[in-house]
Formats: sequence, C-alpha cells, structure tokens
Amino acid sequence: MIIGVPSEVKTDEYRVAITPAGVRELTAHGHTVLVQRGAGVGSSIRDADFQATGATIVDEADDVWADAELVLKVKEPVESEYHRLSARPNQVLFTYLHLAASRSCTDALVAAGNVAIAYETVRLRDNSLPLLTPMSEVAGRMAPLMGAHHLMRAGGGRGTLVCGVPGVAAANVVVIGAGVAGMAAATLAVGMHANVSIFDKNLERLRTIDHHFRGEVETVASSTHAIEEACVLADIVIGAVLVVGAKAPKLVSDDLVSRMRPGSVLVDISVDQGGCFEATRPTTHSEPVFEHNGCVFYCVANMPGAVPNTSTHALANATLPYTIELARHGWREAVLRDSALAEGVNVVDGHLTYGPVADAHGLDSVSLSAFL
Repeated sequence: MIIGVPSEVKTDEYRVAITPAGVRELTAHGHTVLVQRGAGVGSSIRDADFQATGATIVDEADDVWADAELVLKVKEPVESEYHRLSARPNQVLFTYLHLAASRSCTDALVAAGNVAIAYETVRLRDNSLPLLTPMSEVAGRMAPLMGAHHLMRAGGGRGTLVCGVPGVAAANVVVIGAGVAGMAAATLAVGMHANVSIFDKNLERLRTIDHHFRGEVETVASSTHAIEEACVLADIVIGAVLVVGAKAPKLVSDDLVSRMRPGSVLVDISVDQGGCFEATRPTTHSEPVFEHNGCVFYCVANMPGAVPNTSTHALANATLPYTIELARHGWREAVLRDSALAEGVNVVDGHLTYGPVADAHGLDSVSLSAFL
C-alpha cells in the first residue's frame, strides 16, 4: 500500500503522524511511505531521518494526497485542505477528527466520498481509548503548567504562586473529569503542591483515585452545586470532560465565572470536543488566552502541539499497530478483524457511520455493517 504523510497545516501544529521507526516497520512489510518535505521539522525529525528508514520525500502536499491510498495525519483537515480530500478515490484518512465540534469538516469529508477513521473514537472492549490516551496524558500534564503560568501576573492572572510559600496558602486547583486527562492533571497539580480537588460522576473511579493519591486529592461526586461551590474558591479550573465522539457538556457557566475570583484561570482540555465551559472558544499557542468576566481562559485546541517531539513519538507509538493492519489488510478487512478499529470509522462513501457525530449535527447515519 502507498501511505502518505503530509505536513500539518493547522495553526501552531508541529506534530507529524509518523516517526522514522514507524517508517521502518511499514517499509519492512513492503509498503511505500511518502512523507512531505519538512513534515517532521517541527518535531525535530529531519527528512534525512525519514529517508534513512525507507521513506520517499515528496515536495508538495497535493502529490502526497493524490498518490496515497492511506493518508496519516495528526489533526483534522482544515479548510485549505478540503479540496485534497477527493484527490484519490477510495482513499482512507486516519487522524484525529473531532467531527462533533466541526460541521464544516464533517460536510467536507462526506462530500469527498472516501473513508475517514478517527483516532479519538477507536475504542477497546473495556471502553478505553488507546489512540486518545497518549495525547490526553500530554494535555493533562500540560494543563496545570499552563494554568500556573497564566495565574502569574505576567501571564494575565491574579498573581498567585501555585505552590504557595510557608505562611501563604497554595493555590486551589479544581479538575472536572477523572478520566485519563483529569488524572494526569491532578498528578501534576499534586506534584506542584497545590490544593487539588477532582470531580466525576463515577464513584468507583473516584475511589480508585482516592486510593492512588492516598488522600492527597479531594474527590467529589460531580453535581452542578458541588462544581459551583468549588469554582468560586478556585484559582485554576481544569476542564477534562470527555463524551466519546460527542460534544462536551457545558459545566461551567458564564454566570459562575462572574462569581469566581478575578484573575483566576480556566484551562479547557475539552475544547477539541466543543469545550466544557460556556465561554470556551478555540485559541492557539501563539495567542493562547482571552479574558472573560474577569478570568483568564486557556483554550488551545491542540495542546500537545506545544511539545511536538514528545507528542509525536507518544502518538505514533499508539497508532502504528493500527496503521500496519490497515496497510496489510485494507480498511474493510482490518475493521472486520478488530472491533476497536471499527469504532473509529466515522465516514464511508459519503455517509456518516458514527452516531454521536450525526446526532451532534442533526444528520442521518448509516450502520457501518452496510459497507462491510
């Protein structure tokens, strides 16, 4: 199979969808790997590194898309790439899509008439998300760091040191959502000596976290009242809520933000899925924050893109086994063999096959089995 890896073009996105190690694995199986020139530079991977393991370097993105049977990306196609989605019939796109938060990308993929498989909806039998997990870990660990930076006066915040000093209390950090990202955020916040509380509806998950942290984190059953009580006293609020493939629920209203202490910081990891704060709107690494109701909002839609070398290797480690199966068997046989990969199929031949995305946009969906 011919596998194409174009450069990412989303603003401030420096990751690349494959590493030299992945190229070696694919070429060893007889596949051809086309990598756009400079695609790995942002992740500190040179063209020569790709070539050394068997990749063919291609100058233009249009050529990568036109020749590849399987396109690997990191982020969803943006408007400037939409015309490339139909460059080759029966092409498979394998990337993060987050379609529930983007009607325009959904429409573009449906119009292209090819196959789109989303990293974030590949789901194992235990409901874990193997291709979302590594980036959730990165974003979760970054969230307290970004919150701490912007809590300082120079970062636009109230001028509080997260860890405090003897005689002065540490900052209050509220984490909403106890999944992979929330757990990672709580771990870093505890390491920064903040006062940390974490909210979730799953009591068994909260018991696990309580045991893990040995009481260092306050675990709270999530409710509107409990979240409001915690947020009005918070210095940093981290939104880490995920509903697989669907829009995130709005859990922090503008009214609640207006009652928070001026200069507090809200970090929305859920922004890729529409965000869990009412005021959330996507920001970029070059302009990461905005002020609303006296508080600072950090809503960067590709947080792991700030640490692309780490993120690229973590993501490629997770996606490579699935890429190998798609290349070896073709998408139909691969998803018949692996129910987890089947969960990732969002669009086939001009039809949505993932219900939550269709529901988010009021569109019809077709069962994937109709195409198998």
